[in-house]
Amino acid sequence: MGKLLAILKLTRIEHSIMLVIAVLAAELIVSGGVLPGPSILAFSLITPIFISMGAFAINDYFDIKVDRANKKNRPLVTGALKQSEALYIAIATILVGIASSYFINLYCFAIAIFFGVMSLLYSYRLKEMLFWGNAYVALSMVIPFVYGNYVVSSSLSWAIVIISVLIFSSGLAREIHGTIRDLKGDTKVRNAKTIPKYIGRMASAVISLFLYLFAIALSIYLFMQVAPFQSSPIYAALVTITDLLILYVGVGFLTTPKQSFYDKTRNLSLAAMGIALIAFLVVPLV
Repeated sequence: MGKLLAILKLTRIEHSIMLVIAVLAAELIVSGGVLPGPSILAFSLITPIFISMGAFAINDYFDIKVDRANKKNRPLVTGALKQSEALYIAIATILVGIASSYFINLYCFAIAIFFGVMSLLYSYRLKEMLFWGNAYVALSMVIPFVYGNYVVSSSLSWAIVIISVLIFSSGLAREIHGTIRDLKGDTKVRNAKTIPKYIGRMASAVISLFLYLFAIALSIYLFMQVAPFQSSPIYAALVTITDLLILYVGVGFLTTPKQSFYDKTRNLSLAAMGIALIAFLVVPLV
């Protein structure tokens, strides 16, 4: 049981759950509230679950020294799992995720291959590159919506386009906040070229706040103009909570530049994105 819990922690299974919600939401939005058949549905969910698990496992494999420097309670740092085990888990789960997408269509297969490969490149090298590492992680938050879109359609929905830009903007803001929080370890151990290293924590926090404000503006645009979210009271209620939470985090990184605040709000911004995902999932059903 202890080994299983360590694997779930290594692979950040909670992120896989969020990706499943994103894929389901996209399928419902594009198809008008109708899910695909059981086999296609199952394959469409296996892909994001396993590729996400592999991406986090390989990230911890390469980042063990950084995690030690940042004193993170990760399975490889505590010794609950070996580095070699993380590598095997990463390879196996990514391959399973890619294989499952083959049984859907070529669009989904191509997307799965691209992000499976990119998850390896990110942990190995992209993470250390100025901006591109952050941009990749933000893009990885977007791809479940694009993937879900192509599970049920061969064309990209306008609603998915807007949601994708919204998620990318807020995801990039959250990633920049992460580099602010982990600046010490990223700089000393990996010499990573992060945005805060070059322009400072405060300037980085300003950029993040503007990205969050842009995401909030897009969430309002969805309510005003884009079906099925247009004039939806459920969407309005849930996204208002999300917008207030990310606004609190964004402003707080400017007004309360302390490590304690950074650590406290780490999961708060993730929770905000989770609430938004629930809105994207529920509204097409009602």
